Amino acid sequence: MEARPLNISPSAVILPTGARAARLTDGRLHLQHGPIDLLVEAFGASEAIEAAYAAAAARVATILDELVSELSLLRSPLGRPPPIPEGTVARRMVAACVPHAGVFVTPMATVAGAVADEVLGAMLAPGHGLARAYVNNGGDIALYLAPGETLTAGLVADVERPAIAATATIEAAMPVRGVATSGRGGRSFSLGIADAVTVLASDAAAADVAATLIANRVDIDSPAVVRRPARELRGDSDLGVLPVVVALGPLPLHDVATALDAGLAEAERMRAAGLIAGAYLALRGQFRATGLAAVLPHL
Repeated sequence: MEARPLNISPSAVILPTGARAARLTDGRLHLQHGPIDLLVEAFGASEAIEAAYAAAAARVATILDELVSELSLLRSPLGRPPPIPEGTVARRMVAACVPHAGVFVTPMATVAGAVADEVLGAMLAPGHGLARAYVNNGGDIALYLAPGETLTAGLVADVERPAIAATATIEAAMPVRGVATSGRGGRSFSLGIADAVTVLASDAAAADVAATLIANRVDIDSPAVVRRPARELRGDSDLGVLPVVVALGPLPLHDVATALDAGLAEAERMRAAGLIAGAYLALRGQFRATGLAAVLPHL
């Protein structure tokens, strides 16, 4: 699942809702609809792959409208009891957040992972015949592994410069079917200063919310950290007036270590609670990991 260029073939298809589907020259499928931007790859018999790609394209064509219809609910902080959305993706989002209801979190913290899970689920029809498959939604990945299969995930040390810094091999017997990365400078705002936090969990939605919350905890009180209310930067932000990190100046090594250790403590708490399988945290060239004995430097 390492980064590869989008060698898009000229045979892009416009679906009825305006979603686009294009087969890449290396065989992967690129699906796009508004902010949803997916790379899909399946392995198995050619007939099984074609059926899975058709199912993925059909499902992505309907997801955006479903989410927009419940956007107000999904942007609201999770309450007790949690809401019961109508859409299946929205229900995935809420379910992934429920174990974290004691902290500020909105279902939007899981949207990329939940979309990836939903599209992968559409690909896995009964008797699908696939050996492996993944749906990558901007770095938040849902994956399928038949018994005995493995996939290698690339881990980045900086979401703004996503070169692969390490790899983790995921085996079918492991309780991992989702990988997600969060951090300062990514697609969403962060309350913390992590360059990147990657989480492995039972599905992509669970990994997505956990990566967000762990990245929020990689933090330190320092004049080097510049923050602004989220709503000043994006009027419709689900974070409202919470101060998000907009810039980070030089930090002494001990401050970097302190921030990473705070995030690691949260990751280890989540792992002990069974919410994640492992995490990899990076900030300014320093790293922490938990539950990832298979992580290897990328050479």
